[in-house]
Amino acid sequence: MTEYSGVVEVRLDINNEIKKTEIRPSETLLYVLRNRLGLTGAKPGCENGDCGACTVLIDNMPIKSCLMLAVEAVGRKILTVEGLKDAPAQKAFVEKNAFQCGYCTSGFLMVCHSLSINHPKADDKRISEWLQSNICRCTCYEEITAAAKSILSR
Repeated sequence: MTEYSGVVEVRLDINNEIKKTEIRPSETLLYVLRNRLGLTGAKPGCENGDCGACTVLIDNMPIKSCLMLAVEAVGRKILTVEGLKDAPAQKAFVEKNAFQCGYCTSGFLMVCHSLSINHPKADDKRISEWLQSNICRCTCYEEITAAAKSILSR
């Protein structure tokens, strides 16, 4: 990192590409992804960590990017929904109609993708626990749960 006039130059490993950008140390990862790098898949919802629309993976674990400073992500592997590229989670959400308006979908996709990596044999209890980190206001969680289960059974 190089600092000058209140701005820090950083290199972020996002979707297996190194992205170089200038940020203010106080900027959240969500802000940097959307406004500095043009990666708009993570959505600003509540911006206080409750809804999960901004979820990305950091070292394969779901993180709410509205709560993390971008400088904290330096040296870590960041995966956004743009980096999934036809992952089983995306296919399952389409097959199970696990979305309506779509605003929360990217966050749920990231949680389900991480669940499939970290707990590929997750039981119903664990699936439910993981899905509790995100909120959907349009639909029940039945279809989202069905999508998560179908990913784990592949």
